[in-house]
Amino acid sequence: MTMVCLDMEGVLVPEIWIEVAKETGIEELKKTTRDEPDYDKLMKYRIDILNKHNLSIEKIQSIIAKIELMDGAKEFLDKLREITNVVIISDTFEQFLKPIAKKLNWPTIICNNLVIDENGKVIDYKMRCDQTKLTTVNAFHTIGIETIASGDSYNDIGMIKNSKAGFLFKSTEKIKSEYPEIKALETYDELFSEIKKAL
Repeated sequence: MTMVCLDMEGVLVPEIWIEVAKETGIEELKKTTRDEPDYDKLMKYRIDILNKHNLSIEKIQSIIAKIELMDGAKEFLDKLREITNVVIISDTFEQFLKPIAKKLNWPTIICNNLVIDENGKVIDYKMRCDQTKLTTVNAFHTIGIETIASGDSYNDIGMIKNSKAGFLFKSTEKIKSEYPEIKALETYDELFSEIKKAL
């Protein structure tokens, strides 16, 4: 049995934090896992900025509800789910996902959680486990499920390299140059074709 494991942001939807930055005008929120490999450092930085600007979870959710999928994402995911098992493994948060999941026709999404106080202020975050994406694909392997993985950022490299096949998708030139051994793809047609070959 094989499970295709896809990143979400940068692969199926635009980077959520960048969209929040555009909508609010808070430029500091444009930093993502493409820029900062240390996720804990990145999230503490983000939470500090949210609170400095009094940005509540309700405001963030209202912005996320307006985010459109990347062009062709739903069609790609629907086509892929017809031929294999697919799970989205994301370092985003459960509190962000409902409108995006609906637009993607409710795929299985494994993610993390924000800690929010009674006033709607984001005060912390909780990861499911260390190295969430790598740990998840390795857990699939322990129950006899092979994985094929794709993502665009530093936090996807572990799951890509530890799967029987893995691909960078719409990644940065910096990441592609640092990991030349990983095939880098730019279109959903290419990604579908490579996944199909690897099944």
